[in-house]
Amino acid sequence: MFGSRSSKEEKAAATDKVTADLSKPRDPQAPKGRPTPKRAVAQSQRKAVVASTGDRKEDMRRARERRRVELAKQREAMASGDERYLPARDKGPVRRFVRDYVDSRFSIAEMFLPLAVVILILSIINQPAIQNIALLLWLGVIALIVVDSIGLFIRLRKALNVRFPNEPKRGAAAYGLMRTLQMRRLRLPKPQVKRGERP
Repeated sequence: MFGSRSSKEEKAAATDKVTADLSKPRDPQAPKGRPTPKRAVAQSQRKAVVASTGDRKEDMRRARERRRVELAKQREAMASGDERYLPARDKGPVRRFVRDYVDSRFSIAEMFLPLAVVILILSIINQPAIQNIALLLWLGVIALIVVDSIGLFIRLRKALNVRFPNEPKRGAAAYGLMRTLQMRRLRLPKPQVKRGERP
């Protein structure tokens, strides 16, 4: 009522600009390139996107159905490597390169779980000599994983700087290290390259 006409026009222009910016897909690692919308603008956009039927139960059922379809698409994308439906943390050429780089190599960290089970069984045996061996194995495995991870981190950073000199690479090397901790057959998205095949 008491607000000036120019401030209302500015809000409308900001809403139009934000709507136009949201229509274009954006690389998840790229800087945002636009101001964060005001809360009222963001809420009005969310309400406009999800059309209400007026029935709360029906709206909730539709939202659940929509979520179920999106999760099914994500699961399929995780298995096939389809970039369109991957979660934001896995999207983009940089993350794809990191996954291929890690999957093409053997790392000691991926054998951590099986080795941990073996060492745990050895440590349960009530023989001091075997328990000492289990302790030494723990220390050896951890030292090997640390050395291997440091080497992989350095090589991966160099490869990323060569392959993507102008792309944002924040968190990409850490993403690769987290992938090495999973056994190859349990990794998601599924490996798209064979061992020894360079990306």
